Amino acid sequence: MRQLRSNRVRLPLALVFLLLPGAAIAQTPLNPATQPKFVNLLPNPLDNVLVPDTTTYPGYDYYHVTMRQVSQQLGLVDPVTHQPLSTTVWGYNGSYPGPTFEARKGRPAKVLFTNDLVDANGNPLPHLLPLDTTLDCGPADVYGNPSNCRPFVRTVPHLHGGHVADHSDGNPEAWFTAGFAQTGPQWSRQVYDYPNDQDAATLWYHDHALGITRLNVYAGLAGFYLLRDDNELRLQEEGVLPLDEVPIVIQDRSFYSDGSLAYPADPFLDANGNPASLDPVTGQPVPSITPEFFGDFILVNGVAWPYLNVEPKAYRFRILNGSDSRFYVLGTSGFYRGGFTVVGSDGGFLNFATPVSKSRLVIAPGERVDVVMDFSGSRGQTITLTNTGATPYPMGTAPDPATTGKILQFRVSSAPEPLPWVNLPQQPFPLRDPIVPLTPTPGVPVREVLLAEGVDPIGRILPQLGTSAAGPLLYMDPVTETPRVGTTESWTVINTTVDAHPVHLHLVQFQVVNRQKFDTAAYVPGQPGTLAFTAAPTAPLPEETGWKDTVKANPGEVTRVVAHFDLVGHYVWHCHILSHEDHDMMRPLQVVP
Repeated sequence: MRQLRSNRVRLPLALVFLLLPGAAIAQTPLNPATQPKFVNLLPNPLDNVLVPDTTTYPGYDYYHVTMRQVSQQLGLVDPVTHQPLSTTVWGYNGSYPGPTFEARKGRPAKVLFTNDLVDANGNPLPHLLPLDTTLDCGPADVYGNPSNCRPFVRTVPHLHGGHVADHSDGNPEAWFTAGFAQTGPQWSRQVYDYPNDQDAATLWYHDHALGITRLNVYAGLAGFYLLRDDNELRLQEEGVLPLDEVPIVIQDRSFYSDGSLAYPADPFLDANGNPASLDPVTGQPVPSITPEFFGDFILVNGVAWPYLNVEPKAYRFRILNGSDSRFYVLGTSGFYRGGFTVVGSDGGFLNFATPVSKSRLVIAPGERVDVVMDFSGSRGQTITLTNTGATPYPMGTAPDPATTGKILQFRVSSAPEPLPWVNLPQQPFPLRDPIVPLTPTPGVPVREVLLAEGVDPIGRILPQLGTSAAGPLLYMDPVTETPRVGTTESWTVINTTVDAHPVHLHLVQFQVVNRQKFDTAAYVPGQPGTLAFTAAPTAPLPEETGWKDTVKANPGEVTRVVAHFDLVGHYVWHCHILSHEDHDMMRPLQVVP
C-alpha cells in the first residue's frame, strides 16, 4: 500500500491559501541548517512543577490547569539578523511543554482543565494550525447534526498511561470548548479524578480531541505527569537511582521564517490535479491530513537542539517521545562509554535486579524509557545524543546527521569526580517487587486485532485498525473490543503494513509476551485461517519486560500482549502516530460488566 504515498501532490510552500479559519498563510520555511546548534540551555521540567491546593477537596491534591495561547522563544533565530524569533504556541498554564505534575501514589488528585483559548474579548480563537474538516470527527449530536469537525478549537486532556475511570480518561469524544460552552458526546464532567493508585512511573498528559489530536499536541498541549512512591524514594536513598534527574521530551517541529509553526496546508489533489479535500459545509478546499508528519527541527523540552551542563557523575533521564510520527534510535557520539542503563519503561521500574545496559535505544511515539547515564569517565568531554531512526520507521529515509540526527549535547565539567555511582549492571539491587506474569483468564479467547492500510473515499492513504475476523474497521464502526471487567486477555496485534506502529491501550498497563513473523503474502484480513507463521516467536526486548502501555508493532509481525481489565467503561485503543489516530487508526474499547 505504501506506493499510494507517491499520489500525494504538494503545492509550493510559497503559495497563499485562503481557506477555513485555522489555515495558515504559507510562508518561506525556516531552514534548520541556518540555526545554531547547542547554544541554548536545556530547561528542566522539574523547575516548573505544579503546586497542589490541598484544601478545596480535603484528601485530594487539586489543580486548576488552563490552556492558553502564548508567544514563546524556542531557541530559534532569524538567519539574517541573528535576532531571537518568537513562536505562538498553545500551552497548559501558558507554557510549552506544560507544567509538571509530581503526584504521589496513594494521594488522589482532582484536576480542572479549562480551555482559555480565547482572544482579549473572550471570543474563541481560530485554530493555530491548518484544519482538515474532511476527517471522521465524531458522530452526529443529539439533534442529528453531523459534527463536520466543528467546533474548530476543541480540547480534551488525556493522562497517557493513567489508570483512571472513563469519565476522567480524556476520551476523544469528551472534548470541550472555552467555558464548556460546547461539549462532545462523551463529555460528562469538568473536574477529572486521578486516583494515583499505580506504582511510580513516567506518565504524560496531552490533548486527545477527536480528529485534531495531532494539531493540538503539535501546537504545544503536552506535559509530564510524574508519579512517585515510597519504593522510588528508597532507591534514591540507597544510591540505586541518582538524585540528579532530568525528564526530557523529544519532539520534531517545522517553522516558517518568522518563527511561526509550519504545518502542511495543501489540499489533497485528485488524479486531475483538482482539490479533492472539500469542507462538507462550505464545499471549499481545505488542508489535507498527511500520511505522517516529520519535522526538520528537533526540540527537547521545547528548545531546539539544546545543551546540558553535567558533572562527571550519574544522571537519571526520563525520556519521552512526544513526536507525531518520528521514531528515535538514540545513541551517543563523543567520548562516552557508559551507554544507557535502562531502569524503567512506560509503567514504572523494570522487573530486574540488574538492569540492562544498551548502546542504542529505539523509542516510538508515546513511549517512555527511564535511563541512567554515567558521565564519570568523561571529564571535560562533549557528548552528543544522536538519532539514526529512519522516517517512516524502520525502512524509510535516514535522518540528516547535521539536523534531525542530533538531539541534545552534554557538556561534562572537569570537576573532580564525586563518589562513584552504584553500578547497577554489576551489583544487583532489586528495583521493585517482582512483576508476576499475567495469566489469561481461562475460557477467554485470544483477541486477534489488525493494523492495515486502505484508501479513503477521496483517494488518500487510510491507516486502520480492525480484527482478524472482520478485517479493517473505521473508528465509528460498532465496537469489537469488549473485554469483561475482571478478566485478563491475550491480544495478538497483526501488522500487515510496511511500517512500525506504536499501539497504545487506554486504561491498562500490559505485559509484552513475544513477537512472531508471519507470511504477509498469504494472510488475508477477514480470514483468520490464513495467518501462517514463518519463524519462531522472539522474546520482548529487555527494556520491554516491565509494564507497558505503548508497544512497537513491527511490520510483518504479530505482537502479543496480555492485559488485565479492572474498570468498566468506554475507552479507546489506537496507533500513537498522531496523524494515524486522527485518520482513522483508532477504535473504541468497551470494558463491560
